[in-house]
Amino acid sequence: MEPRQPGNKKLPDFDHLNDRIIAESSSEPMLVIKTNLDPKDSTENNPYYHDTDAKNPKAFKEYFEE
Repeated sequence: MEPRQPGNKKLPDFDHLNDRIIAESSSEPMLVIKTNLDPKDSTENNPYYHDTDAKNPKAFKEYFEE
């Protein structure tokens, strides 16, 4: 019995793709600062939050509010 190989055989190898850029992660630390100008509610003016698509708003708020 031959092992099953998942995926589409018509797709090119990932290493040979040349139509996209894959950014390397930064090796330096990142500083994120919360100020008093930030909204109290993480859903306000958040481009990742869409009120109609919210499946679990509690988990969303927990992710953005520490």
